[in-house]
Amino acid sequence: MLPLLLSMTVLFISDLHLSPTHPEITQCFLRFLKEDAPKASALYVLGDLFESWIGDDDRTPLQIEVADAFKALSDTGVPIYFIHGNRDFLVGKRFARASGMTLLPEHKVIDLFGKPTLIMHGDTLCIQDEAYQRYRKKVHNPFIQWLFFRLPLSVRRRIGEKIRAGSTKSNQEKSEDIMDVDQSEVQRVMKESGVKQLIHGHTHRPDIHDIQLDTDPAQRIVLGDWYTQGSVLVCTEEGCALQTRAF
Repeated sequence: MLPLLLSMTVLFISDLHLSPTHPEITQCFLRFLKEDAPKASALYVLGDLFESWIGDDDRTPLQIEVADAFKALSDTGVPIYFIHGNRDFLVGKRFARASGMTLLPEHKVIDLFGKPTLIMHGDTLCIQDEAYQRYRKKVHNPFIQWLFFRLPLSVRRRIGEKIRAGSTKSNQEKSEDIMDVDQSEVQRVMKESGVKQLIHGHTHRPDIHDIQLDTDPAQRIVLGDWYTQGSVLVCTEEGCALQTRAF
């Protein structure tokens, strides 16, 4: 497990979906990094920081601006941890180094003020969406990724745009239940990880759920998206609270 840091506050965010078409989200995020994050002991980004990612070599102004802002925070001594989402699973070591962040595996148990806590993006919990899980398995194949990165940048951009359009159309045709987490899968991964607390994003349904693991009380915390406001989970020794930040 990652060690507990000697600070008062740990911050969690996910599902910002940063893109050039929504500068208001970017500005809210940059303000958060300058005003809130420097007071924390650690910042965890649990995926879908970007709307899309086709490779660290796609050096867009947005990518550079975000990397510089992360690096400025890291240089103050605040560690930044990143778990890939379904939109930015190709974020690599080059961007991580430029940002001063540490890449984590897709499932990670951390020590959160003495409480073992499982953190993840959350898409792996949505096992009822069988079409998405098949797609996920394919694009996470190392050989498929190796081939993709050898395509010209212009070709990768066109592929990325096509995938995003297809994903939007597909999600509009799916029921809300299919795109939500499967409760039996939640219990399975929590038991397997030996935790009573789970933090994830992906579903865009911020809430703190009190659940049961056999006879033991447990908690599942869902992070919010940043489509209409900033969404931050603030954790201290007293507990965790979902907060918003105005655009």
